[in-house]
Amino acid sequence: MSSSAAKKVLSLKIAILTAVVVAGMALLSQPMAAQDGAEFALAPEVSTRTFALHVNPKFRSCVGEPGGPTPTAKATVVRGKLNDTLTITGQNFKPGLAFDMFTVERSQLLSDGTIDPNFTNFGMAWYQSDLQANSEGSFTATIKTILLDQIFGFDPDQSNPSPINTFHLGFWFNNPNDANVDGCVFDVNKPTPFNGEHQAGPMAFISVPNATTNLGPLCTKPNRNTVPASCNP
Repeated sequence: MSSSAAKKVLSLKIAILTAVVVAGMALLSQPMAAQDGAEFALAPEVSTRTFALHVNPKFRSCVGEPGGPTPTAKATVVRGKLNDTLTITGQNFKPGLAFDMFTVERSQLLSDGTIDPNFTNFGMAWYQSDLQANSEGSFTATIKTILLDQIFGFDPDQSNPSPINTFHLGFWFNNPNDANVDGCVFDVNKPTPFNGEHQAGPMAFISVPNATTNLGPLCTKPNRNTVPASCNP
């Protein structure tokens, strides 16, 4: 390579390196929120979210057959153009056991599936579907609605009518008596409102919050620059 060509190559390398350094300094000079916003804008949108629901430890013994395999439930949400599609499946439940599924503001469980000692109530709740185990102890249901990142409700008659997101998914015993057998204890004279007749049993399964953001799994775009963390719609 001639001396002139070598100088041109060296000049080009220096120019590229300078551009990289300048770009890096510009990024570092941005406020942290702006950087996070840029990263969020560049991140690909999550098109599918699958997550497990966790059993309420207080009622573990009465959701499945005594001595049988452990009941499990999971949900998969597929983002759509106009709405999202959620499919929930369950296995190893007592045959015929019926539940009512809701999206709710808060979970009764911590991220590790244990009871949250500071839990007070589920907050905003939306009735989404009925569930019932078949003769083999399995169930499946599919709903179409707004779910990922944007599901919310609000009541302008409330003192604080701000929109409230419901990023958790759970289901409740439809019959209170089903939660008062096989070692489970539930006061059937104090039903919960989680079915169409507002005479339901306790929560049976529910999603858990993210350990870092404390948001439910229906949020795929957490904003960590707010306290507490919020969800980018």
